[in-house]
Amino acid sequence: MSTNEKLSLLVCGGAGYIGSHMARMIAEAGHQVTVFDNLSTGHSEALKWGRFIKGDLRNPEDIERAFDGSSYDAVFHFSALIVVSESVEKPFDYYDNNVTGTMNLLQAMRRHSVNSFVFSSTAAVYGDPVMDMISEEHPLAPLNPYGRSKLFIEQILQDYATAYGLNSVRFRYFNAAGAHPDGTIGEAHNPETHLIPNILLSSIDQGRRLKIFGQDYPTPDGTCVRDYIHIQDLCSAHLAAVDYMSRNNGTHCFNLGNGQGFSILEVIDAASEVIGRKIQYDFEPARAGDSPRLVADSSRALKELGWKPAYADLREIIETAYRWHKSPAY
Repeated sequence: MSTNEKLSLLVCGGAGYIGSHMARMIAEAGHQVTVFDNLSTGHSEALKWGRFIKGDLRNPEDIERAFDGSSYDAVFHFSALIVVSESVEKPFDYYDNNVTGTMNLLQAMRRHSVNSFVFSSTAAVYGDPVMDMISEEHPLAPLNPYGRSKLFIEQILQDYATAYGLNSVRFRYFNAAGAHPDGTIGEAHNPETHLIPNILLSSIDQGRRLKIFGQDYPTPDGTCVRDYIHIQDLCSAHLAAVDYMSRNNGTHCFNLGNGQGFSILEVIDAASEVIGRKIQYDFEPARAGDSPRLVADSSRALKELGWKPAYADLREIIETAYRWHKSPAY
């Protein structure tokens, strides 16, 4: 199985931010794409590529409808709840959706003999970092139910590789950001919890004030430091993973980030340059479960996948997001 062949690929969560960009990239690469989504956080307007099946991973009957009569070469899984603070308040929802839902999907794959799985994990599995550049060998100590739900699945994938021969690639994302360069699809969560879109929305909507959570972290300016990776770079790594699994059995783990850390205040300054005016903000108390600093060592992905981010500059990433947020479609 190679991405040079025409493949049939299932994208769970394909109406969401990352999933819709993935579905588009798959289709534009000449492959057949099927999107499975319950539209709880995804958007019907993003369903522009491939076949759509509405369903929920927590309902095995829905998953069966997606697999019946279809033969998939690989499955991509983006159907997770992702808000760290919400996971602290509603742990059942996160374990039910992120763990139970994924188990249902894996069982359907076994029943239908689909043996390649690409899983969206997270840098949150690392917890508080004990090294400046986080490699895949960093200790795993998630601080919140969201991170723990992802780590549970990572461990399950290791067991499935041993017991059932399932091939999988699990990507530990740092901060996905940006939008498609043509401005037709981008990041639209409700409510929006991610930094860059909230910065841009506060500049577009004059009645909306930007909030920064925490100013006493052990970082140079007291605000959280994060690594931002463009959505197109994220998706290109996922497509490379399909080809990688055709040559490498078992389960494999890769960080996906740019390898550069920016504080919240540095991101605000960069956005101010892109927009052309100063962005105002207010400080709020720190949120439960947030790590002070998360910056990726992605050298394994560069070496083994042959993957390299095309968007290395933070301002360029912000510019694509700004183009989307200013568009009539948004």
